[in-house]
Amino acid sequence: MKLVIVSGLSGSGKSISLNTLEDMGYYCIDNLPITLLESFADHLTQTNNMVLHAAVGIDIRNLDTDLTYFPALMEKLREQKKIEVQILYLQAEDGVLFKRFSETRRSHPLTRTNLTLKEAIQTERAQLEPIATIADFYIDTSHLNLHQLKDLVLTQIERTKDFHFTILFQSFGFKNGVPNDSDFVFDVRCLPNPHWDPKLRAQTGKDADVIQFLSEQTLVTAMLTDITQFLHRWVAVFEAENRTYLSISVGCTGGQHRSVYFIEQLVKEFEASIKPTHSLPENSTQALDPNHRKILKRHRDLH
Repeated sequence: MKLVIVSGLSGSGKSISLNTLEDMGYYCIDNLPITLLESFADHLTQTNNMVLHAAVGIDIRNLDTDLTYFPALMEKLREQKKIEVQILYLQAEDGVLFKRFSETRRSHPLTRTNLTLKEAIQTERAQLEPIATIADFYIDTSHLNLHQLKDLVLTQIERTKDFHFTILFQSFGFKNGVPNDSDFVFDVRCLPNPHWDPKLRAQTGKDADVIQFLSEQTLVTAMLTDITQFLHRWVAVFEAENRTYLSISVGCTGGQHRSVYFIEQLVKEFEASIKPTHSLPENSTQALDPNHRKILKRHRDLH
């Protein structure tokens, strides 16, 4: 039995995420009071219950006092119930949320308490902190469209049983903002830029001419080697600590050439040698199975 808690800021895409899970066969409930969550979990574990997957939306519409109790409740559910609990938390930048509320002409739940929209978002971030800090999956939807968000929900929540550890490699452009859901961020803006070559400007880091240009640069080769060695060393450590998902981002100015090239090369490297070549810490008790890794790739700003 699996229970997914979907939470996050108002306007960040919680409804889309719940609808995506519902389309996949999840039994979904939006805005369930936290005080009823334990009873709902009890119902799911009953022998005559036919529901195998469920999702519950919990957000700022719950009382603030209930939200502070959330971490203790999650610990209790995971310890006492025969149920797998996962928490998906969604957020977005303030400017993006302002635009979304303006376009939909819907009011923020906290503006009913005489707060401005800016004050409501700030208050909501603070009150949802108990959920955000213990989330298993964290998605920043600032630069995602509807289909991209659905894809991320699918890849993060609905990974098959054949994979225990998923690594997302994504490129981005700093001019469009840094992905807030990244565990590691590498900046390659110091490297030679194909953008300044008129013949390469319209191409991307996936095109042969750009690949050749970058692969012939000494600094590019050196940085790629350093990043690859770093990731082989530390991804294994994160995996050994029972992490199920890791997001690695590489950024250049526009997210078209250098960052795309780096992500393509890193994905090839990790797919070709999926088993870590570096040893784990001496005190680690976890064994790594290369068959239980899944590699995902995303180019956020690639036109």
